[in-house]
Amino acid sequence: MIKRLYHIVLLLCLLALAACASREKEEQPSELRTFERFSALNGDSVSTHPYEVRAKAVQGMQASHDSLTWYNYLAMALKTYLVTSEMDSARLVVRQIEDFISRQPSSPQLADLASDCANSKGNIYVRTGYMDSAAACYHRAYELRMQSNHKESVPDILINLADACNQQGKLDVGAAWYRRALLLCDSLQLPDSQKYPIYYGLGQIYVWLRDFEQCDHYYNLAARYFDEMRPTEKHFYLNNRGTSYYYRGDYETALTYFRRVIDLTTEYPEMVFERNLTWLNLADCFISLQQPDSAALYINLCEPFFKEYGMPAALYAIDTQKMGLCLLRKDLEGARRVLASSVTSPDVYPDLIHVRNRNLQRYFEQTQNYHKAYDYLKKNRELDDSIRNEHVKMRTADLALRYQQDSTLMSQKVLIQAKENEVLELRQTRIIWIALCGVAFLVMVFIYMYSKKKRALLLVESRRTVSTLRLENIRNRLSPHFIFNVLNQEMAGRKEEEKHELASLVKLMRRNLELAEQLCVTLSEELDFVRTYIDLECRSLGDAFYPEISLAPDVHPEQVMLPSMLIQIPVENAVKHALRGKEGERRLWITVMRTASAISIKVTDNGGGYRPNSRNRGTGTGMKVIMQTIQILNMKNKETIDVSVHNVLLDSGETGCEVAFLLPDKYDYTI
Repeated sequence: MIKRLYHIVLLLCLLALAACASREKEEQPSELRTFERFSALNGDSVSTHPYEVRAKAVQGMQASHDSLTWYNYLAMALKTYLVTSEMDSARLVVRQIEDFISRQPSSPQLADLASDCANSKGNIYVRTGYMDSAAACYHRAYELRMQSNHKESVPDILINLADACNQQGKLDVGAAWYRRALLLCDSLQLPDSQKYPIYYGLGQIYVWLRDFEQCDHYYNLAARYFDEMRPTEKHFYLNNRGTSYYYRGDYETALTYFRRVIDLTTEYPEMVFERNLTWLNLADCFISLQQPDSAALYINLCEPFFKEYGMPAALYAIDTQKMGLCLLRKDLEGARRVLASSVTSPDVYPDLIHVRNRNLQRYFEQTQNYHKAYDYLKKNRELDDSIRNEHVKMRTADLALRYQQDSTLMSQKVLIQAKENEVLELRQTRIIWIALCGVAFLVMVFIYMYSKKKRALLLVESRRTVSTLRLENIRNRLSPHFIFNVLNQEMAGRKEEEKHELASLVKLMRRNLELAEQLCVTLSEELDFVRTYIDLECRSLGDAFYPEISLAPDVHPEQVMLPSMLIQIPVENAVKHALRGKEGERRLWITVMRTASAISIKVTDNGGGYRPNSRNRGTGTGMKVIMQTIQILNMKNKETIDVSVHNVLLDSGETGCEVAFLLPDKYDYTI
């Protein structure tokens, strides 16, 4: 019973697992799962080996038959175009993916693709200096990712959104998105090693707020994981940290960080944008250090790139640097030409405007246009006041937001603690139930083992009883009276037949002892013993004794097994208790036939039938042996041996006793 329950529970578990697996397969096509494995293996290689990843993505597109999977591979190729600064190709791919998304029904898998596309589109706007559009794309990417099944990448999108807000001068909003990214990392239980982009992002915010103590705190947190950063992340960290020292006026330290960026981009030649941006920063540092030749070198290196890709904010910065370089060299004519051809940009940092105004003030002072110089001096003072006020407002907003988030976090911690207490109670309840089930299981096992041992003891006892009854039957079967009568007849007969008769008697006695020791024999062996016994009994019963053994043609006695003495004992009972004292004809029939799936054996006599109160009914020891042997064997078999003893009306009009056995074909006679 215990095994049966165990197998049922195991089968149910397997069915449940199979159902979950089939449901997962239905929800997510196999090709899409293949792409997810590809993305997990090659995601970090996009920034280090973009061309190899692009080639693999193209191979995946060629092997894919599912359109959604095909466009996911295309989105992976899109990321490599951004790394290698191939903006025209990136824009074309974005339009292809957006066109596909617009024609598809919404689903979590489609939301993943749409989020990746919007995030990449935001990166394109960042590279080209359109921060408002970039922030809108990142916000859309965040909303889409929250609808998908892969929310673990949400913090990365929030970091991009925060960076775009910072570039717009919305430092408090940027800080809010960074802090939300931190909360999401905690709620998603992401390791601390994935938080360093948030740390150096917050560090950059405090650079712009001129809170260098907080700035260094967050940069130092990020620096712990520098070796684990991807190349683009290393660039972001080194560039921003160098910028922090530039704003402090520590240009030598800033140069150290910018030169590390140059070493990084030399190691990864595909980082074209990052290399040109660093050259731009190096030019600023050398102008501040009054080294015009070095500054001119780096300006000439980066200007063609920013002109080619049309980045107005960068070109505005280059024009400002050129003006400062001309003023440093006392080249007023060159400064005038730069001023005449200078570009304007809607997205320019206040700090950069401040530098431009300072250069213009110096230019007009040197050209003795003091009225204009005073105007730019006045604009810079107003800008200083505006920047100072803005910094105060943003610091206040940041403190308020931090307080609000700390309060929210405290509330969440209280709620989490309450939930943890509930979970603890549930766990304790579950442990109690598991303990009770374990105790119940042990009790069931104990009962099962006890029952099994009890059955084994009963079996041993039954076998002992059968053995005792067999020995008793051997002692009682051949009575001394029968033996002496036979011996007297043999001694009085002809002497030439003496050996033959005595040999039959010895054979009977020896075979009787052998069968008593065996649990089962073949039908052929049993009938041979019965014939020997009947031959000996024929002398005492006289000529009026007519035994008949009938064996059906489809019965093969050498192949049929049966308990030993199954036929001998009913035959002996019929002779001793029914036929020996009968007047007239004494008949005995032994019939063996085959039924559909069993062997039928019948022992019938005409001795007047079975009479329980007869004085000749005997002790019944022989039948006890047969019945207990059959009972023991039936305990091990599904199909059992049937036994019946009843009186029958014979064709002669006499009443007789019939003992019938039905032996199944597939019966196990081992104990």
